[in-house]
Amino acid sequence: MRGSAPKDVKRTPRPALRRSATAVAAAALLLPLVSAAPSESAGQPRPDALERAFTDAAARFHVPRSVLLGVSYLESRWDSHGGAPSVSGGYGPMHLTDARTALARTPEFGDHSEDARGDGSRTRRTVRAAGTQAAVVPRDLPARLRTLLAAAKLTGLPAEKLRTDPVANVLGGAALLAAEQHKLGMDRSSDPAAWYAAVARYAGEDNAAAGTAFADDVYDVMRRGLVRTTDSGARITLAAMPSLTVGTQAKRIGMRTASSQQASEGESKARLECPASVACESVPAPYEEFGDGDYGNHDKADRPKDQRVDAIVIHDTEGSWETTLKLIKDPAYVSWHYTIRSSDGLIAQHVPTKDVAWHAGNWYINSHSVGIEHEGFLAAPDAWYTEAMYRTSARLVKYLSRKYDVPLDRRHILGHDTVPGTTTSTIKGMHTDPGPYWDWQHYFSLLGKPFRSTGSAKDGLVTIRPDYDRNRPVYTGCEKAGEPCAPHGSAAVRLHTGPSGNAPLVKDIGLHPDGADSTTGVNDTGARATTGQQFAVAGRSGDWTAIWYLGQKAWFHNPAERPTAVPAEGRVATPKTGSAEIPVYGRAYPEKDAYPAGVPVQAVSPLPYRLAAGQEYVIGERMRGEYFYAPTFDVTKHAIVRGKDVYYEIQLGHRVGYVRAADVDVRRAGRE
Repeated sequence: MRGSAPKDVKRTPRPALRRSATAVAAAALLLPLVSAAPSESAGQPRPDALERAFTDAAARFHVPRSVLLGVSYLESRWDSHGGAPSVSGGYGPMHLTDARTALARTPEFGDHSEDARGDGSRTRRTVRAAGTQAAVVPRDLPARLRTLLAAAKLTGLPAEKLRTDPVANVLGGAALLAAEQHKLGMDRSSDPAAWYAAVARYAGEDNAAAGTAFADDVYDVMRRGLVRTTDSGARITLAAMPSLTVGTQAKRIGMRTASSQQASEGESKARLECPASVACESVPAPYEEFGDGDYGNHDKADRPKDQRVDAIVIHDTEGSWETTLKLIKDPAYVSWHYTIRSSDGLIAQHVPTKDVAWHAGNWYINSHSVGIEHEGFLAAPDAWYTEAMYRTSARLVKYLSRKYDVPLDRRHILGHDTVPGTTTSTIKGMHTDPGPYWDWQHYFSLLGKPFRSTGSAKDGLVTIRPDYDRNRPVYTGCEKAGEPCAPHGSAAVRLHTGPSGNAPLVKDIGLHPDGADSTTGVNDTGARATTGQQFAVAGRSGDWTAIWYLGQKAWFHNPAERPTAVPAEGRVATPKTGSAEIPVYGRAYPEKDAYPAGVPVQAVSPLPYRLAAGQEYVIGERMRGEYFYAPTFDVTKHAIVRGKDVYYEIQLGHRVGYVRAADVDVRRAGRE
């Protein structure tokens, strides 16, 4: 059983301005961080055994094999995850849930120093951290969190076998689908279209809309077909069924639920900002004033009329769905716009996108972004993000991209771990979620923007793109400080000071001001480049490529036979001719003269990184300096300050940064 996190291991807890008694009590409910890290072979069947398991289970319970495969893909992408549970307590390829067993003695929230608002104009309130909280098993787990026990009764198999044996797990999933079909009074037809309602109930029994959205995705997968090699080495094929259609009657049955739930969904529908193809509910964050001029937990604004939304920030919750929804209702806590549930992709919206949520730890980013939380834990590599959640999230991001004209690239779709610190003193406290185990290549494929080669070697840029499943750099600190994390695919490549795996990792003087090298710690982003990020090439040597990174050359292994980056073209910023070096900033604030009376001047404070002559950095957004002044509950006292200074966002290192346009020359990469 996993114990409490050691004090020197950061679990990227969700930040807070204060911790109320409500928040502390809520933090006791935890869905799993994996107990002991499983070995690479634990819970993994022989490749041929898993393929055969779907055929045998389909025959035994008279469930169409295509339906069984479609459901399994949405839950686990057919992976077994070494017998470890998902973030919502699901086990194996069929994601059979046993949250009571999966609960672990690990805090969801702990000590932290980040101010999620990230604005010095508002006095930082005293933080009372939750500290180490042992998990408390809730008395009444919802049905969606205990499907494994139901599968055990239906199959007669021990619960432990269903948790650890993928072949048995597939059998349990087939039994559940057959039982749902029986409850609906429907025959066990060989026609996959006849199983739509049972599929909807498999994942979304507590929310009709979530169930139908899940079923729609399952049937979309079945129409398109898939071939994938799983984490056990099994090559699974789901043949395409392009003519598969589901009748109106089957869909209507799938949507049956209690009238009170339908009424609740109907009442909140008008307030929701979600695409029609997802399940979305309203769980509002409070906007309240409560003594001593204090208020929470977001700011009223009028975006995009007054401010442009130019970024979407991807987070993970570091806590369960249930606890996360409790915390968002606490006015003394912080806020974000949406949360997405792991088991079925259900979305809860908390803050209107026109308003500014406190989620990124950088006020400039907050005032120009939408924040999306995903139920998950970055330091638990096998507590996987489900396909259902990835797909729902991608649909939401595409919807927001169209709504606010946000480009679908890594300089606009940010991880929380790529948001810069506002000043030198805040760099060490910035969060590191969703971390190295978030599959950015798969995510952007779902967004319709997979990362491909867009140039040639002469263009002088690369897009980082390792093979997620094969790329397994060693990380440490998931369980205990200094100890290796469970081997797992990763979207990140490691950066060295020279073209060798034995060379030290590059330094990040913001994270390690004492001059120490970066580490392999799962939360140490100082020597990490991640899928989709673009960098200017600084050199090549054999199988190694160097990029400009945090003011230095950084080398990563990039062999021709298995490349971890592809050529790209684009524009770069380089220090203006005649400049020996230039500063870089964590926010694009206006110059001093732009501030009117009554609005305190915000210092334009450079970060500790310096960019030397000849170095190049890929640019993103071009913007005028801007500051949103909102220190009070009274919106009539809010103001937007715009200056004359112009900035470029750049890919500085793992995180983005900002340079003044007056300090740089901009040109096509690789071209003088």
